[in-house]
Amino acid sequence: MEYRSLGRTGMHVSPLCLGAMMFGAWGEPDHDESVRIIHAALDAGINFIDTADVYSQGESEVIVGKALANGKRDDVILATKVHGQMGVPVDAQVGTKGDPNRQGNSRRWIVRGVEDSLRRLNTDYIDLYQIHRPDEDTDDEETLSALTDLQRQGKIRAFGSSTYPAYRVVEAQWTAERRGLGRFRTEQPPYSMLVRGIEADLLPVAQKYGMGVLPWSPLAGGWLSGRYRKGADEPQTNRAKRIPARYDLSRPENQRKLEAADALGELADEAGESLVHVAIAFVIRHPAVTSAIIGPRTMDQLTSQLGAADLTLGQKLLDRIDEIVPPGTNVSAGDAGYVAPAIADPNLRRRYA
Repeated sequence: MEYRSLGRTGMHVSPLCLGAMMFGAWGEPDHDESVRIIHAALDAGINFIDTADVYSQGESEVIVGKALANGKRDDVILATKVHGQMGVPVDAQVGTKGDPNRQGNSRRWIVRGVEDSLRRLNTDYIDLYQIHRPDEDTDDEETLSALTDLQRQGKIRAFGSSTYPAYRVVEAQWTAERRGLGRFRTEQPPYSMLVRGIEADLLPVAQKYGMGVLPWSPLAGGWLSGRYRKGADEPQTNRAKRIPARYDLSRPENQRKLEAADALGELADEAGESLVHVAIAFVIRHPAVTSAIIGPRTMDQLTSQLGAADLTLGQKLLDRIDEIVPPGTNVSAGDAGYVAPAIADPNLRRRYA
């Protein structure tokens, strides 16, 4: 497997990153089976693992820590994230509120969050510590200064952002330069054949600043797994139960996703390739992309995705993909991962007087 520079950090990672979101109560609850999947990924040449504190409320990190015991830790670039609400029931829906100080991007929470993650991961350091989402209540300087201190203490090697819009990435870079702080070295955005909005702005910005790009959900949350086809039974998944709005086929935006996923599936069939391989290869062959995060729940899912790293897509096939989903567009706006407050809150964009 080839290895690529992780931005300008000097670290090198495989073009496939093993996402650990599905290890634990959100996906595979059997720790031994999850560890077996992680070891299989490492044996296949993947040297990059990404998790987050919020995944199954810390259980994912515990599982990853078990998998990297007995001498495996030093051979892996280990990434995790902070920001999400902690201290709520593991089966809570996305957006559940708890203690407001056990979430976000404040120095107070980041300093506590990194210690909690280090303990669960059973490691002395984290290679890449990422801010999971922007926080409108916290200045970039507050966040970056805390991360810079942790880096100087040796608890983290580098830090990055996740699902930041392009303008927030630029603001953070400028803040780091003006204040003499460490800067985000990577960005982790949603990107797939159905979610291409970042091609218009975020990817060029990341290239300009020499940032590594680590797209999440290259299979568009399962829509490009091959299971969403016209005439097929609607899949019943844990993810659909947790985020029903993104999968309810009675909603027009999800019908559009079904139409596009079916057309892309036909295109893959014509090419003699699996839709899974085409979808992942599409993401990792973009010049700005460093490594695509795959998130298998089972060994079969892992096996079905590994071969994508060896697939090269021809110009004609890429042109056909562009016809189905035009460059720089998202089939559903809800899949962008982040909605600016000015859009989410009508009171911020309307005058009533």
